[in-house]
Amino acid sequence: MRFEQRLRDGIHSGAIVLAFRRWKRSQVVPGRRYRTGIDMVEVESVDVVEPSSVDTAQAREAGYASVGELLAELRGDPALPVYRIRLRRIDGPDPREELADAARLIEADVAAITARLARMDRSSSRGPWTGMVLALIADRPGIVSTVLAEAMGWERQDFKQHVRRLKELGLTLSLEVGYRLSPRGESYLSYLQPGERHKRADG
Repeated sequence: MRFEQRLRDGIHSGAIVLAFRRWKRSQVVPGRRYRTGIDMVEVESVDVVEPSSVDTAQAREAGYASVGELLAELRGDPALPVYRIRLRRIDGPDPREELADAARLIEADVAAITARLARMDRSSSRGPWTGMVLALIADRPGIVSTVLAEAMGWERQDFKQHVRRLKELGLTLSLEVGYRLSPRGESYLSYLQPGERHKRADG
């Protein structure tokens, strides 16, 4: 589910607890948690509703002044079903941030990270990429993603999507410009032998 800026800010402030989407099929699951880009939210319920059943109270819970304004903002084919998603903001830190700060690694942690990266490499159409991207970020922290993507010979958006997967493992952090290794990422690379690090970086 895409959380546009209006929705992110409203969830963060507590002003928004509902979202409406036109989808072919639901893209969220009740009980699961999702990241908005600012907070973690839990989907409490997902229902297919008729647009005519949406009332003013629901529109306001979705951050709109009126039902008409809400319906006018709905994107997608009008023939698609309308989903009403009730959201609950989760207080507390992003688990990725807690993971990223976990710098103390034991051998089992290193082995688990290595195995996970190896699976990501094997499943990628680009072949082994995780070591190269980690090494690039380690060597060039705070460099705009466009430049890093060019260094890899990738499109910028593709590069950012791959870095996001490393962030899910707590290995990288996003900066205002570019990225850097997290404490966990730095600890992981420090466990690797220099020769192995370069081998991974060379693919």
